[in-house]
Amino acid sequence: MRIYRDHLILLGSSIKEALLKFNELAPDAILFVVDAEDKLIGALTDGDVRRGLLKGFTIDNFIDEVIQDNPRYITKGENNLDKIIEYREGDFRIIPVVDDSNSVVNVINFRKIKSYLPIDAVIMAGGRGQRLQPLTDTVPKPLLKVGNKAIMEHNMDRLVLFGIDDFWVSVKYLGEQIENHFGQGNDKNVTIEYVWEEESLGTIGAVSKIKNFRHDYVLVTNSDLLTNIDYEHFFLEFIRQEADLAVLTIPYQVIIPYAVLETNNGAVRSFKEKPTYTYYSNGGIYLMKKEMLDYIPKNTFFNATDLMEALIKKNLKVISFPFSGYWLDVGKHEDFEKAQIDIKNIKM
Repeated sequence: MRIYRDHLILLGSSIKEALLKFNELAPDAILFVVDAEDKLIGALTDGDVRRGLLKGFTIDNFIDEVIQDNPRYITKGENNLDKIIEYREGDFRIIPVVDDSNSVVNVINFRKIKSYLPIDAVIMAGGRGQRLQPLTDTVPKPLLKVGNKAIMEHNMDRLVLFGIDDFWVSVKYLGEQIENHFGQGNDKNVTIEYVWEEESLGTIGAVSKIKNFRHDYVLVTNSDLLTNIDYEHFFLEFIRQEADLAVLTIPYQVIIPYAVLETNNGAVRSFKEKPTYTYYSNGGIYLMKKEMLDYIPKNTFFNATDLMEALIKKNLKVISFPFSGYWLDVGKHEDFEKAQIDIKNIKM
């Protein structure tokens, strides 16, 4: 993956330096001009350079004389998905991301990602993985390979595909291996911080330890899921329904092979011939407003289902996001074997 700084060039550089960078960037040839503090000054394309040369400038001239002064950009931390969709659909492929001080902190490329969601992601990766022993005796379950990548890496790469670039990973059992594998996220052009559980805190309890989320929305996911969920659709539905928390749910159909009678005090009122009932199971992915995390007690064993119950009791809006795409919880040996087959046939 290209590091975003490849797209940055200092104000006062020569046109020749810009041409050398364009050559390295190839089809992604656009530069964003910054000052010494990385503050965004302008943008520069090969077209801008050509027009400058036609006006009589040489490759020794400064780029300051040919840059575009008002580049499009996205501000990190803002709920600006409408703007992002507008840029993407308007075929603006490469956009800088700036912080509140107008310093460039990332560059997104819609040839390589699908969206840029204003979300922090927490991956829960501290479990022992007992059901997958002996595979997990020396390797933590999130690092077991499905195809040519670790389970958790498939999970993380799917999130990165939708522009999520701020990650927290909760670790406990063999957590050093996970930290060594992913590092600080430089290889994926993201930031990763680690949350260590001294004692097991359930499926969401460790999130209470995180104080420096960068967005107003937080996604919490189990590390051992394989799914091709469209996270942009998930986020847009969450916003559309004005939810406080949304949980991914997996529909299961139960077919009754007999007629089912509906009775009242023993009297048959009606019956359905071989009905099919649909139930929804917890899919282990939760999207919520950041303030919902205040309902997670500190340093206490607490599951995501406990959080949902607490929010429902407070009359806050908890919604289901039914998902009919590919989803697999790699929790048992048969799931792990199925994943090895499925990964060859699904697009993650």
